[in-house]
Amino acid sequence: MKLFVLILNRTEKLDDLMVTYAKEKICGATIIESTGMARELAGSEHHEEEISFLGSIRKYLNGSENKKSKTILTVIREDQQETIIRITEEVVGDFSKPDTGIMFVLPLDFAQGKGLDK
Repeated sequence: MKLFVLILNRTEKLDDLMVTYAKEKICGATIIESTGMARELAGSEHHEEEISFLGSIRKYLNGSENKKSKTILTVIREDQQETIIRITEEVVGDFSKPDTGIMFVLPLDFAQGKGLDK
């Protein structure tokens, strides 16, 4: 088993993504509202000179300091890894572009719960 993690900045794609996952028999995702570090710092009272990288990323935020992300967690089987990566890229778009998101997969030593036998 593996843990697929997606930090989705393009939250308008969430519904399409969940429907596509379900069609591929990838179920049981947990969705958490989240905020990235850069957005949090941009909206804070810290001065730019205190955080040197803030000035360079401010132009990418385009006044969207309050924009939230969605963090999606789902336990997948080994054979589902390529599928979930492929369909996530198809639905969400090019992850090399700014403000799209980040995805990664972690090995699980242990997982227990209803639905893990999918």
